[in-house]
Amino acid sequence: MDLTAKVLLIGFGRFGQIASQPLLAMHHSVSIIDNDTDMIRAAARIGFKVYYGDGTRLDILHAAGADKASIILICTDKKDQTTRIAELVRDEFPLARVMARAFDRGHAIELIKAGVDYQMREVFESALSFGGQVIQILGASAEEAEEVVEGVRDRDRQRFDLQMVGDGQMIAGSHLLISNAEEQAREGGVIVAEEAAEDAVTKSRQPA
Repeated sequence: MDLTAKVLLIGFGRFGQIASQPLLAMHHSVSIIDNDTDMIRAAARIGFKVYYGDGTRLDILHAAGADKASIILICTDKKDQTTRIAELVRDEFPLARVMARAFDRGHAIELIKAGVDYQMREVFESALSFGGQVIQILGASAEEAEEVVEGVRDRDRQRFDLQMVGDGQMIAGSHLLISNAEEQAREGGVIVAEEAAEDAVTKSRQPA
């Protein structure tokens, strides 16, 4: 293996496969490595050339052309592996831009601190799209749904910036979340629940 593509993609599971499509549609050269032999065989059956390699090993990254790549995409599905690769690339291939798949919000913060240029939580955009479709079914226009979804994105960016400060407390920016508590309070749901809880506590203190 002595790869020289402009783009190095590490991890060819369901995330990496989808991520590769816009690049290949634009005819960018893409080298792909994965450490799952079953996945490599499955990829070959549908016309992909995927090389076997563990991206957490520096010698494999060199062989995969990380020193020649303009951009490295870390699409592995294990948090510790993804972070380890990001740290290796930061230390050994500082000229390459790095984009990574994040498992969750905490992992996204970890990756930013490990030096990645861009990270995407693996279910964030699909979940937003899903929610946007739901509100359209419930009566919102396509324009309204797009505006609402963009508003959620913006609040999420603000929360993320707040969580990056200091020790990255995950509770930071929680005021930017849209909660169902206020709506339930307006409908009396929270009040009823609180009254029921108080009643239950009172009864529990009474002798049987």
